Amino acid sequence: MLKTFKDKKLKNYSFTNNKSIKKKNIIVGLSGGVDSSLSAALLVEDGWNVEGFTLWLMKGEGSCCSEGLVDAAGLCEDLGIEHQIIDSREKFEREVITKTTEAYKEGFTPLPCSMCNKNVKFEEMLNFALKKREFTYIATGHYARIKNISSSKMMNSNNLEFEDFILLRGVDRNKDQSYFLYSLSQEVLSRLIFPLGELRKEETRQEAIRLGLRTAEKPESQDLCLVEHYGSMQKFIDNHIQTKEGEIKHINGKVLGTHNGIQHFTVGQRKGLGIAWPEPLYVKSLDKQKNIVYVASKSDLYKKEALINKVNWVSIKEPQQEIEVEAQIRYRSRPVKGTLIPLENSNQVTRPFKLIFEESQSSVTPGQAAVFYWGEILLGGGLIN
Repeated sequence: MLKTFKDKKLKNYSFTNNKSIKKKNIIVGLSGGVDSSLSAALLVEDGWNVEGFTLWLMKGEGSCCSEGLVDAAGLCEDLGIEHQIIDSREKFEREVITKTTEAYKEGFTPLPCSMCNKNVKFEEMLNFALKKREFTYIATGHYARIKNISSSKMMNSNNLEFEDFILLRGVDRNKDQSYFLYSLSQEVLSRLIFPLGELRKEETRQEAIRLGLRTAEKPESQDLCLVEHYGSMQKFIDNHIQTKEGEIKHINGKVLGTHNGIQHFTVGQRKGLGIAWPEPLYVKSLDKQKNIVYVASKSDLYKKEALINKVNWVSIKEPQQEIEVEAQIRYRSRPVKGTLIPLENSNQVTRPFKLIFEESQSSVTPGQAAVFYWGEILLGGGLIN
C-alpha cells in the first residue's frame, strides 16, 4: 500500500443513503481510469474490504483493454487489495459488438455503452460477487447516485409508485452518467454503490492526487472503448459491415448523390454527405429496405412524438396510465418536458410507450435511448424506434 495513501484521512463523503449498510466486502469495477481508481481507493480508506474487478473485453488499445488492465492491476497492488480479471471477450463480442453491428445494418444509431452496462459489466460483476458469497456489494466509478427509500413513501402529482431504490443524477451535471444506466434492475441497485456520485470531476482529480494514485493525471478516456480500440466509430463500422452503394435522396424525390452504406449515417447528420444544395441539408431518415439516405432542411427534422420500445423502469413500477416526464433523447441533450402514454403490448416483451414532446424536437434518432426523469430521479428509459 502506498505510504502516501495509508496516512491520509477520509473526507466526509457519503457513499450511500442507506444508513443500515455496514462496511462489508465489496467488488469494485476497475477500468484503469482515474474515476474507478478513486472509487476503490476511497472505499479502502473508509474501511471496506475491497477487491478489484476488471473485465477483459477486447485485445489491443483502449481504456478497458490492455492498457487499462495494466493500470488496474498496478493500482490494486498499490492499494494492497486483490485483483480479479475476468475474460469476457466472447460475451462482449456477442452482446455488444454483434448487436451494435446489427443495429447499424438496420439503419439505427445504437448505444454500445448501454448494451455493455446491461448485458456485460454489471451482470458479470454481480454474478462474480454472488458466487463468492462473502461479497455483498459492488461499486463503479460512475457519476450517479442511488437512494434507498424503502422506509418512506414517495409520491408525486403523477401518482407514481416508487421502488425501494431510486437512481439519481450525479451531482456534477457535466459528468452525470445516469443516462447510460437506465437499464439497471432493482436487484443491482440494492447492491450498488457509486463513490463519486457526490463529487465533481475536479474534486475527483484533487482526491486522486491527494491519495497519490498512479492514475491521478491519466487523461480522460473517450468513454466508448470501441472508438478507443478502432480509432473511430467509422473504422469500427468499416471493419464489421460491407459497403453497399445506394442513393442520397431529397425528401422532394430528387436524387442528389450516392453513398456506400446507410451504416455511415445517422439522423441529424450534416457533415460528410458529399452533396450540393442551395442550403444546408441534414439526414432525415434511413431506409434500410431501399438502401436510401433521405435528406432535408433542418426545419424538416422536427418531430412532435416518438415510439419508445424495450422500456425498463428503474425507480418506479411500470405506469398504467399516461405520465408527465422530462425526457432526455441523447446523452448531452437538454431534458425536455413530455407526456408518456402506455400502448398495447403488441406481443412485445415489454410494453411500448408513445412519447409526446411539449415542443417538437430535432433529430429524434432511432436506436438512441429516451430516458425519463422526474427532477433528478431517473424513472426509466427505452429505445427510440
